[in-house]
Amino acid sequence: MSKKVLVLSTSPRKGGNSDVLADEFVRGALEAGNAAEKISLYDKTIGFCKGCLTCQSTQRCIIHDDAQAIVEKMREADVIAFATPIYYYGMSGQMKTMLDRANPLFPSDYQFRDIYLLAAAAEEDEHTVDGAVTGLQGWIDCFERAHLAGTVFAGGVTAVGEIQGHPARNRAYEMGKHV
Repeated sequence: MSKKVLVLSTSPRKGGNSDVLADEFVRGALEAGNAAEKISLYDKTIGFCKGCLTCQSTQRCIIHDDAQAIVEKMREADVIAFATPIYYYGMSGQMKTMLDRANPLFPSDYQFRDIYLLAAAAEEDEHTVDGAVTGLQGWIDCFERAHLAGTVFAGGVTAVGEIQGHPARNRAYEMGKHV
């Protein structure tokens, strides 16, 4: 059965290493016959959550920016993959801001079940991604029908393009094929 797959690339760098992982995940999902879309946040205007909680009764944010349309796509997706660079052992600020702004999803009849994390970092240690996993898991825990279905980590990549030839690219592709 074909699934609706949404990949959110949260890198501030167009064509950055985590952005390449996002492309590979999409490529795999499409080849497996799924409907897949990638949204890059680098050129989007997404303001910080104000914590007013209006969205909990209206299922819409009071802030009118690019986040609203992205949240709607998140609500309708069966699968969501977040791609992020690892900064200071955590997810990018863009990813955290998007997670916060997805608060209108909490009281809604969201479709997503499987959540994936695709991450790249200059540091090679396998635990470099742990902070991002913990942060994303905290968000997922608020959605009882969703779970973290997989993580791909590319360590040892800094400059744009350094991910070429990295085995994480193939892992992201294969993970996308098996959503």
